Amino acid sequence: MGRQVGIETGQPGVGALEGYRVWAAQYDEAPNPLLALEMRALSERIGAVDGSRILDAGSGTGRWMQWAASRGGRVFGIDGSREMLQKAEQKPGLGGRSALADIRSIPLRDDAVDLALCSFTIGYLPSPGPVFQELARVARQVIVSDLHPDAVRAGWTRSFRAGDKIYELVHHDHSIAELDDCARSAGLTLKWRAEASFGEPEREVFRRAGKESAFEKARQVPAALISLWQKQSR
Repeated sequence: MGRQVGIETGQPGVGALEGYRVWAAQYDEAPNPLLALEMRALSERIGAVDGSRILDAGSGTGRWMQWAASRGGRVFGIDGSREMLQKAEQKPGLGGRSALADIRSIPLRDDAVDLALCSFTIGYLPSPGPVFQELARVARQVIVSDLHPDAVRAGWTRSFRAGDKIYELVHHDHSIAELDDCARSAGLTLKWRAEASFGEPEREVFRRAGKESAFEKARQVPAALISLWQKQSR
């Protein structure tokens, strides 16, 4: 699941499942600079995926599943939102490749995949520990991306507009140290980390979202934290 760059709404937050139930219908059409940044920063680092078994944990409408499948990856996705999964199932090549499930209880056997990707999802949970335990159980390598803690401290929210209403999604701020501690406890070792900020490629996305005036200020703050851990040798 991805997020729109935050809008300070002052409105009470809604839970992720309720929010995505509403957002699903327009999710793929809404310009989202944060998702564009993540795709640019991460796709350059993942490398070749041809033949690799890939789990998208928090797959939403199948954005990363489509990317991996188009490059020869053998993909499977899970998500807690039935409405988002229904959108994914309608896309060419993704039918039957996803399931409704909680990322804290992944319905796969141990070491089932080469890479597990958890994109902009872990912040919806109060504790990342159980997620890391499950990702490490099913995968040799684990990538987790989320809104950067600096962006959270700067007041960015996870929000979207539907009709005349703005929905702000409830999320939890997990520090880098907390994520690293949870990963180590799950038997994972950090391989690389990217702290990505908006650049010129995202300016046009801001413009299409009607937020070009916010671009220069937003690019001064790290927007996305992306990390890859690998399972320690036994």
